Amino acid sequence: MKIEMTPIGVFHTKTTDIPRHWSVSDVVGTIEIDEMYGPGLKDIAPGEKIVVLFNFHKSKKFDPSFLNQTPPHRQKPMGVFSICSPYRPNPIGLSVLEVLAVDKNIITVKHADMLDGTPILDIKPHITGTSNCPSCPEDARGD
Repeated sequence: MKIEMTPIGVFHTKTTDIPRHWSVSDVVGTIEIDEMYGPGLKDIAPGEKIVVLFNFHKSKKFDPSFLNQTPPHRQKPMGVFSICSPYRPNPIGLSVLEVLAVDKNIITVKHADMLDGTPILDIKPHITGTSNCPSCPEDARGD
């Protein structure tokens, strides 16, 4: 089976260093969503967190030698599915970002770990047991 995806937008930042991980990043940037998808952002508000799925567009083509990698903050090789390496069989990244502002089709975010020009594949709500998510099942809202 072949799966094809078309980006819905692109990430922009002035940062030139590759941020290590969203959980330790203070990088601010913007997600520019294609205008045709702009209306889908209407319920995203500053202060919320969103889950952003993106493509590691600068990663090397995956080969079996990447199945075990030594992350920069670890002392031993680890399996690719237990780390956040950009060298993956399907180069898909996931970040949980804080929304700072929304203006039409532009979302300003903090804690980004993407490079300028990173293709955005999807945006999802960040759901926790205490989320205020009116469209979620009651057991997921924490009401």
